[in-house]
Amino acid sequence: MLALGCGARDDGRSAEDYAVTSTSGGEGGEGGGGGAAPVGPPKAERVDVLLVVDNSRSMGVAQQWLAATAQSLFGALASPPCVNTVGNFVTVTPSGSCPPESTRLFAPRADVHIAVITTSLGSHGADSCLEPREDDHGRLVSYAPGGGTVPTYQALGFLAWDPKGKLSPPGEVSSAVMTGSLVNMILGAGDIGCGFESTLESWYRFLVDPNPYESIAVTGTDATLVGTDALLLEQRAAFLRPDSLVLIVTLSDENDCSVRDGNSYFLALQRYTPNTTNPYHLPKARAACATDPESPCCRSCGQTPDQNCDSSQDDCAGTVSAQDDPIGLRCWDQKRRFGLDFLNPILRYVDGLSRHTIVDRDGDVVPNPLFHGVSATDGASVVRDTSMVLYAGIVGVPWQDIARRDGTGKPDVNGGLDALGRKVGGFQSAKELTNNGTWALILGDPSAYHTEPNARPTDPLMQESIAPRTGTHPITGEALAPPGSPVSANSINGHEHAISNKDSLQYACVAPLDIPKDCANFMSCACPNLNSDDPLCQDDSGIFGSVQLRMAGLPGIRHLELAKGLDDRAVVGSVCPVPGQAYNPILRPLLDTLAPRLK
Repeated sequence: MLALGCGARDDGRSAEDYAVTSTSGGEGGEGGGGGAAPVGPPKAERVDVLLVVDNSRSMGVAQQWLAATAQSLFGALASPPCVNTVGNFVTVTPSGSCPPESTRLFAPRADVHIAVITTSLGSHGADSCLEPREDDHGRLVSYAPGGGTVPTYQALGFLAWDPKGKLSPPGEVSSAVMTGSLVNMILGAGDIGCGFESTLESWYRFLVDPNPYESIAVTGTDATLVGTDALLLEQRAAFLRPDSLVLIVTLSDENDCSVRDGNSYFLALQRYTPNTTNPYHLPKARAACATDPESPCCRSCGQTPDQNCDSSQDDCAGTVSAQDDPIGLRCWDQKRRFGLDFLNPILRYVDGLSRHTIVDRDGDVVPNPLFHGVSATDGASVVRDTSMVLYAGIVGVPWQDIARRDGTGKPDVNGGLDALGRKVGGFQSAKELTNNGTWALILGDPSAYHTEPNARPTDPLMQESIAPRTGTHPITGEALAPPGSPVSANSINGHEHAISNKDSLQYACVAPLDIPKDCANFMSCACPNLNSDDPLCQDDSGIFGSVQLRMAGLPGIRHLELAKGLDDRAVVGSVCPVPGQAYNPILRPLLDTLAPRLK
């Protein structure tokens, strides 16, 4: 039997369970009334930026693109762009002032912390991801490319921008040194991490978890969280200021795989039957899961059936077959396939960035460390306003879906129109994603994917599937191309491909690599099989080979669910970049979101 239960680690509570009286103006904009004039968000002098970098084996080139964009982000914080009367960014003059008829988007920041964590949280108690770099524990990392570490502020694991020398001891005053260190920290994350990307749980563990565990002890099929990670708490206390604006930037090419900790949830990542070399496979799902995974009758055969459900049609003999249970897809469509959701609910992460109290690992409602702090100057308690926590997700979604569009409706990251009709380019803001119906295009309603025909994303490229998909892209008008089509038959994802061993999903998007990878020379390479029809491995003449020419993004559904849940505090970018622009199109909506929150 699976030792899985409800309660302390579920977090499936209603909003009322988290309600508190806030001293900072309400939870996410609640309150008001009484005829009071509306006010904007509070303002911050300081900025704390946490970069969450996918360090799995497909991410090397994406990290390079992130490094380029992170340089631009830091540059914009240290020396914000000037904006003219029609909303366009214009170049600062050599004297450091704005040209006529333009103003700074916000005042330069002179107190910025920047840190890096990875998506690798190890095995959660299973027998996968056991190598040292496959578990970074949610702690700050400062690995240098090629070995060693990047020097950080007081060896605390983060960079501190301090051009006015107000920190004690002083921080970095050279923008060149700051950007060089930042680039090296991102590239130093490397691509040898765990392939089960805990993108959301990594930042939750570092910023939010009141009692992050030190280790996990497994007895049989039950995992117990042991101790407290004192080093992580020390890093959090040094990095996170109670009066700062907090920006979380995540990068991943796959959907989130944040497995719950404790109980038997770790079995989602188990490779072998304990004490054998036989592959481990999960118990089957009960019959109700095939038609309605959200039904209370949908359970695992490893659990007792609900007493109110008919179990006569359940096929619980044996386990899920090897072909239907490849280890690489253990985090996909779990409730339908296995009768159980091994992943933390998205509500955990929305609440982590929105609620002043949360549920800890013991089931107690406690203050959220992200919002409750102590002033370093006078020791007074400080409660951060929820509007001062922002999220940016660079994930698997076609950039054409989220780009602002020109007057004809064509995606245009250079001159697309914003909500005011200005030709500012970039990706859509959070408000535009809602007002333009983009959430229906890229996300739909994940809770009803299997029961409502119209719940899936209207962009067929955002529908998770092993089998080749069909349909037409709603914006470009291009049909999805079948397996074996000519190179780039579809401009967004190349074409569908046959996945005979059912161990991966179709791509949401692809992008050319700056430097092709010969799989004979790389351990992490997508084209080891000459018989593949993978569009990542197809050259301009249409021949499939062992040289990887492109990278891909898989639909980042859970990342998008979080972004939608945060409303105007989130922006979205594509892990498949616009050629020649790295991830820079996300900067315009991100800076516009930062601006009203900075003094």
